[in-house]
Amino acid sequence: MSIELILNSANVNLVAFSRYSAGGLGGQLFAAFVIVVAAAEVAVALAIVLTLYRLRRTPNLDDADILKG
Repeated sequence: MSIELILNSANVNLVAFSRYSAGGLGGQLFAAFVIVVAAAEVAVALAIVLTLYRLRRTPNLDDADILKG
């Protein structure tokens, strides 16, 4: 959750500073890229939790050591 807050605050700064820069859209495009990366991060985390649930039939993250190599 804290990583998402950090990424969102960086997006706000990128969009705000791109408003006052000469180029214009550079910060907004980079902010869109950061949002895509954050969505991919959530998808990977969800896949890990679903795999753990499928293998152990429990959402308990203390049993996550079964996913090791």
